[in-house]
Amino acid sequence: MLKPDKDLITRLTAIVGEKYALTDPDLQAAYLHEMRDRWVGTTPLVLRPETTAQVSEILKLANETRTAIVPQGGNTGLVGGQIPHHNEIVLSLNRMTAIREIDPITNTITVEAGATLQRVRDAAAEADRLYPQLLPSEGSCTIGGNLSTNAGGTAALAHGVARSHALGLEVVLADGRVLHNLNKLKKDNTGYDLKNLFIGSEGTLGIITAAVLRLVPRPRSVEVAFLGLPSSQAAVDLLGIAQARAGNVTSFELLTRFGLECVLKHVAGTRDPLDSPHPWYVLMEVSSQMSTGLRDIVEDIFETGIERGLVEDGAIAQTLEQGKALWRIREEVGEVQKKLGGSIKHDVSVPIASIPAFIEQANAAVTAAVPGARPFPFGHVGDGNIHYNISQPQGADMVADKAAFMAQEDIVQDAVFGIVLKHGGSISAEHGIGIAKRDRLPLVKDPVAIELMRTLKAALDPNGILNPGKVL
Repeated sequence: MLKPDKDLITRLTAIVGEKYALTDPDLQAAYLHEMRDRWVGTTPLVLRPETTAQVSEILKLANETRTAIVPQGGNTGLVGGQIPHHNEIVLSLNRMTAIREIDPITNTITVEAGATLQRVRDAAAEADRLYPQLLPSEGSCTIGGNLSTNAGGTAALAHGVARSHALGLEVVLADGRVLHNLNKLKKDNTGYDLKNLFIGSEGTLGIITAAVLRLVPRPRSVEVAFLGLPSSQAAVDLLGIAQARAGNVTSFELLTRFGLECVLKHVAGTRDPLDSPHPWYVLMEVSSQMSTGLRDIVEDIFETGIERGLVEDGAIAQTLEQGKALWRIREEVGEVQKKLGGSIKHDVSVPIASIPAFIEQANAAVTAAVPGARPFPFGHVGDGNIHYNISQPQGADMVADKAAFMAQEDIVQDAVFGIVLKHGGSISAEHGIGIAKRDRLPLVKDPVAIELMRTLKAALDPNGILNPGKVL
């Protein structure tokens, strides 16, 4: 890659206008610091185009001059894929926010890549439809970023991950050409399914600028329950009962007592939903197109769980506000870990039946490698995705202890990833590869798959200008 000179910066600036070409370090800061402050980037220029045509012009010029570009959505990524690590130019899509069309007949919504997840969900709701992806960062994460990382979320059990929602894409290729593939068709067997090359590619093959997303009918009734369990195995067994009885289990989220206590201690306005402590908890949401009868089903799941020794106690939300309060506990789990000092994080997946064994074996391996380390597993039981995080040991000097703890990250990850692979799992369930897991990918991915990925990269981005150094 060539370092952009003054003349090139002037030419790139002219495409978007001076107001939307940021060179002031203070204005650039929001684009260079990722949300956990693990990575801080550098860039000579942040470009904020408003149209697909402007993105096309930027990439055409960048490709001709071999200038590296890092695409960015809401900057909520957790693996460093959206950060310019080597002084690349940042191309932010946060001005491309239009809802181009809502079609309630075909149950689709066409949106630009910079639209936030919450904006899309709100627009769907206005048409009495549901866009079913749900992430704690919905107010800031963008559709382009969700698709580029193939994001998951708390509703993936019922509705699938980001890839499941996309029917068509508009993508600007590395040389500036635009792939116009914004179709609404559920059935289209006209050759290769090109959209799936770009979903999950983290901006390394092309830049998604718009998407046609599938919508679903809004549920007429929703029930939320918070259940105390004796073990993680009980959670897996209870999931089977819930899916057999309810049909549409939207979410089934796992939490430890340690995790709940951290939320109660550090998040104002939260309280323990149950009267006594339990080793494990499940937050279960069930939805239905029927306006009545769902509460009876949830109560039946609850009672069956108690009869079989899977549930020790529980609470079913009686109002919408109570349901939101239960969900707030789950949504704060990721954020509250900052209060505990250093945190070594893993976004992994294993077969659902292997979740209890994975957690038990990982806990043993981690605490043996780092005495006093505090495992903090939580996540999505229904799709096998566990956020297996470990907080630093308690100590008098949090800063010094954090440095010492984080220095052991490779040792801890070797142990955890080894157990994941033993159970036939994945080292990246929903956050992507970025730079955080780039060097580990060849160690766990089929060599032929890696070769094919490199072939695709070379074919679609021969000059290597798109998000260089990420994924591969």
